[in-house]
Amino acid sequence: MLALLATGACSSALNYADPSGPRYAGHFSGIDADPALRIVTFNIKFSREIDRAIELLQKNHDLRNPDIIALQEMNNAGVDRIARALGMNYVYYPSAFHPTASGDFGNALLVKGTIEADHKILLPHLSRFQHLARAVVAADVVVDGIRLRAYSVHLATPFEISGSERRDQALAIVEDAARYPGPVVIAGDFNSRGLVGDVFGRAGFQWVTRDAGHTISFFSWDHIFVRGLALKAPPRKGIVLNNNGASDHLPVWAEMLPQGAVVPVATGP
Repeated sequence: MLALLATGACSSALNYADPSGPRYAGHFSGIDADPALRIVTFNIKFSREIDRAIELLQKNHDLRNPDIIALQEMNNAGVDRIARALGMNYVYYPSAFHPTASGDFGNALLVKGTIEADHKILLPHLSRFQHLARAVVAADVVVDGIRLRAYSVHLATPFEISGSERRDQALAIVEDAARYPGPVVIAGDFNSRGLVGDVFGRAGFQWVTRDAGHTISFFSWDHIFVRGLALKAPPRKGIVLNNNGASDHLPVWAEMLPQGAVVPVATGP
């Protein structure tokens, strides 16, 4: 790990400080045949295994027919290929040209529905080695008839910034979400567990994946938080343990309903 950090320290990131871009978008959304509001978050390491990621998202029972996918560590070519393959609309804002990835690096939101508006949130604090800036992608969307705001998040690692600085990054998302009156989904790789759970919990968010296991190595860093939505009953959420070699992270998913919604229960004749 120290050798990798030393190598990375030799090169600095080229950060995209313009809050309006670069911005990429595509429109490939088809018919949503699944009534469940399925949310997926997946860090696909440096967009290196896009074919494997597509196969996983198409064939795994718990990941098929997603309504919202939050992707991290993406370049635009990878986002576009996944959106085309799954029939989803997308918006992507790279935060920087990453020296290790040798290309653009950032977050994307894919939606089986309408993206009505979107924006980029520039997060505070550069990483201590590559001086990398982080940015969050936010979009106001309509999926399954529900109008909500979704965020795709990738906070800095513990090697790059301190815990208090990571708290500042999480608070920047909370401040943005506070200005939106409807349901909110915050999903991604937080490079933290308890700290971000505390920040979003204090802001009124439900930690849907609190009991999720390890999503990368020995750490549980990939999560979903919601406001104004509720888990289906019985709860359907989890981690896909076999990620098909698509990444060093495991994808996380959950099925949600508008808060207060009642699911009809089938009865016999």
